Amino acid sequence: MKMRQILSLLFPALLLMSATAQAKTASKHEFITLGGGCFWCVEAVYQRVPGVIKSVSGYAGGRTQNPTYEDICGHGTGHAEVVRLEFDPAVVSLDKIFEIFFESHDPTTLNRQGADEGDQYRSVIFYENEAQHQAALKAKEKAQAHWDDPIVTEIAAAPKFWRAEDYHQDYFNQHPGQGYCVYVIKPKVDKLKKKGVISPDAK
Repeated sequence: MKMRQILSLLFPALLLMSATAQAKTASKHEFITLGGGCFWCVEAVYQRVPGVIKSVSGYAGGRTQNPTYEDICGHGTGHAEVVRLEFDPAVVSLDKIFEIFFESHDPTTLNRQGADEGDQYRSVIFYENEAQHQAALKAKEKAQAHWDDPIVTEIAAAPKFWRAEDYHQDYFNQHPGQGYCVYVIKPKVDKLKKKGVISPDAK
């Protein structure tokens, strides 16, 4: 009976210690929001980057509240298709995040990625703080050396992020046989894997 009482007292304390440790770990994570064309592509790339904890597809940078995918496709909201990343800087640096960003899409085409046209497909970095702002500017300058045309990536303070509909989340992993996934996303992912930029496996 005595042992049971001791355990009943210890168990909540252990739970509290575990929750505190998890909170401390999570507090070290950072967030950055990126747009580089269709968010299905951006999400698929960063899901294969060690150190990226979570990637959520959504909309940001527009004029309307609670935008839907249909709203975005109507080109009247000003929102970009983006992916909000949660990452552990102890595993993957922000500089590496940006390096992958500029490697994985064409940042020189205004409001277009391949056959996808419209302001929702613009190249954009939404930063969370001034340190990220300066890092983004430096990354853009560094990346320019690899492109003949001027980089047109927008760099701005993070606005309200609107999570996209559930069917847009984890799209490439859920629909590997869908046409866009086969002919657009997979070749991009395979190219980055071959270069060693991203991991072969999704988390």
